[in-house]
Amino acid sequence: MTSAPQPRPAPPRPTSRDVARAAGVSQATVSLVLGDKWRGRVSEATAERVRHSARGLGYQPNLAARSLRLGRTRTALLVVPALTSEFFARVYTGAAAVAAEHGFGVVLYPSPEGTGPARDPFASARASLDGVIASSMAAGALDALRGAGLPLIMLDSDPADTGVAARVNLDIADGMRQIADHLLALGHRRFVHLASAIDSWTFAARARALHDALKAVPGTSLRTVAATLDVAAGRAATERALTAPGPRPTALVCDDDILAAGACKAARRLGLRVPDDLSVTGFDDLALATAVEPELTTVQLPAEQVGERGMAALLAVLDGRPAEPGSLPVRLVARGSSAPPPADGPRT
Repeated sequence: MTSAPQPRPAPPRPTSRDVARAAGVSQATVSLVLGDKWRGRVSEATAERVRHSARGLGYQPNLAARSLRLGRTRTALLVVPALTSEFFARVYTGAAAVAAEHGFGVVLYPSPEGTGPARDPFASARASLDGVIASSMAAGALDALRGAGLPLIMLDSDPADTGVAARVNLDIADGMRQIADHLLALGHRRFVHLASAIDSWTFAARARALHDALKAVPGTSLRTVAATLDVAAGRAATERALTAPGPRPTALVCDDDILAAGACKAARRLGLRVPDDLSVTGFDDLALATAVEPELTTVQLPAEQVGERGMAALLAVLDGRPAEPGSLPVRLVARGSSAPPPADGPRT
């Protein structure tokens, strides 16, 4: 009786020695390049040769062994105020992309409303994580995680906050100044600020920037109404603002696109046309901004780049390198929801 053919043994897994031999370098050089610690020690051409050889051989580093050797789990925690926001989903996408390039994973953890306190999601964060990245969190919301002794990278947060290993901020104030300049240039002088009711640095920065920009122009008026971040709340707050005694505003500046969508609904319910009777602006440039009609004038925030820079900052801190400095620029996108005020001015 003929025995069944035996399966061929799997080819041996390529090793760093194989990569070194193929690239014509030492194993130490391979380790530097694939561990992303080659800058200043190895030329760009040599680093590319090592990467090319590793790809050609199908080499995959033994991350488990490396983690034991470095005392790392190669895992970062991303803390966000909510999972329902498109902005934070894009932040996660950017962070996860950079993490994957370096053999890291990202665990997403929500802290509702960002007001905290955000509890340690693991029995021992120090044993489970290499660092924490927190996006748009309120002051004091991360006290439990700070106590874990892990590197903390803050995104879109108060520059005065202490105990942070690195920070990645958007130029939020400039975004609001761009909106103010746009509306002022169109001729608007009566404004309502539909502000987020969440107490966080990013919204406080928007309010300060708008107030300062309008205060510098004679003849302007600004009233502020607050609402939670949902369409219904934005609609209700806008209806109150537009029906209040006194001259009606011609421009409504909203802290984000969701509030702006609610403002547009309120205008329609009151028989007002956007932008003929009332200009409305948002902030964030979510998908919603082009789903409404007219499309929203808003400020585009590079959310994925925020996540990328945040993860890169954590990797730099873990390697003992300085994180990239500076705020990320934002950009006004003018669309159909803003136009000059009515020719007869604001009506009472």
